[in-house]
Amino acid sequence: MPWPPRYDPAYVPPREAEHWDRRLETMAPADRDTVVLEKIQGQVRYAWEHSGFYREFWQDAPVDPANIRSLDEFAQLPILTKEEVRREQEEHPPYGRFLCVPPEQVYRIHGTSGTTGRPTVFGISRGDWERIGEAHARILWAAGIRPGDTVMVAAVFSLYVGSWGALVGAERLGAACFPFGAGAPGQTERAVEWAQMVKPAALYATPSYALYLAETAREMGVDPRADFAFRLMFFSGEPGASVPATRQAIEDAFGCYVVDQGSMAEMTPWMTNGGCRHLERGMHLWQDIVYTQLVDPDTHEPVPMGGEGVPVYTHLERESQPMIRYWSGDIARWEMVDCPCGRTYPTLPLGIYGRADDMLIIRGQNVFPSRIEDVLRGLDEFGGEFRLVVERERGYLDRLTVQTEVDSAVWAAAGEGGPRGLDALRSQWADTLRRALGVGVSVELKPEGEFERTQFKARRVIDLRQ
Repeated sequence: MPWPPRYDPAYVPPREAEHWDRRLETMAPADRDTVVLEKIQGQVRYAWEHSGFYREFWQDAPVDPANIRSLDEFAQLPILTKEEVRREQEEHPPYGRFLCVPPEQVYRIHGTSGTTGRPTVFGISRGDWERIGEAHARILWAAGIRPGDTVMVAAVFSLYVGSWGALVGAERLGAACFPFGAGAPGQTERAVEWAQMVKPAALYATPSYALYLAETAREMGVDPRADFAFRLMFFSGEPGASVPATRQAIEDAFGCYVVDQGSMAEMTPWMTNGGCRHLERGMHLWQDIVYTQLVDPDTHEPVPMGGEGVPVYTHLERESQPMIRYWSGDIARWEMVDCPCGRTYPTLPLGIYGRADDMLIIRGQNVFPSRIEDVLRGLDEFGGEFRLVVERERGYLDRLTVQTEVDSAVWAAAGEGGPRGLDALRSQWADTLRRALGVGVSVELKPEGEFERTQFKARRVIDLRQ
């Protein structure tokens, strides 16, 4: 197998085909492991020969990076963290010694926003950009997008690589692309108008933005189910697409189906955690594009199928800036799922439902924000948004307050009593959350519209602990 692989840019499967590459997508997992191992051998050997960082990072590894003989041997290479990437790029700007091609061969520059520290820079060669488009096309085909469909990309076009990946993948498979963008004042109102005019078949955004789009449409007198024509929506950036109540709210609002996708910007092609049009919830792991292992968050030992752990990702086709055994910090559970699509990849049946560093430990109980979201969106009186406030009481115990909006009609019906007129509802919601989470939390009710809606990722956790 040549490495890195080259793909025929003219190839598109027949429209009725279920798979972009049936052989790879439906092969026995043991046979796929052979394919993955060959790619790992090519990728690791290439990084060992071309990256000063990896030569130093792997110098004490118990295996020979130039001669990886099994997936078990590969799992003995050290795990790479975001902090190590940032430190390397600080010491060797701008790319660090990850860049395995001459700087003049960098075709695209993307990166993280740097909201939690120094931005991470991604240098991408032309060959890698073409492979990114090929991978996204393959996974969007599984989602149900076909040549001639119009795909509306309602995400920020900037350093954020997710919107670009969706765009180049849709272009590669022959869809008409509508790079609408997001973030400008009044842009969501314009999105309502354009969606009525253009009638896109598919939308790419975050789940929060889809709900905001539906809310804005209704305020403008537009029925998002009757007046738009979305057949499917595919999302990344936050866990809502695999949160049952959030997914149901989106599907009900637009009369479409939802596909969950995405891993990490550093791991572009990030859609390699991607569902299909048959999967009711969760994401397949496209192991022959980006190899994923789940490891124990404390010991870093591999987690068996059916277990919960942190995904660790490895590029298999990246010549410019490969990430090898990259720690995601996310929490997920994996299984082998008998999906009607026939794909034989491991699956994250609940999607990415938390982060190791976002998991809240309230009186000894693990609490994920996605579980709270699922509960709230299942309540008839819920007003659409919420915030989670974490504080430390008595010096050592953490206390969680769920600040949640109430439907405007319910709030108005409380009359002059205001929030105090909703005491029964507050108690009911607190009891519902206690049963779902296994621990008591405080509930504060807010009028609908109290919290800002977002065109990107919602930030719902407010940590006041010192």
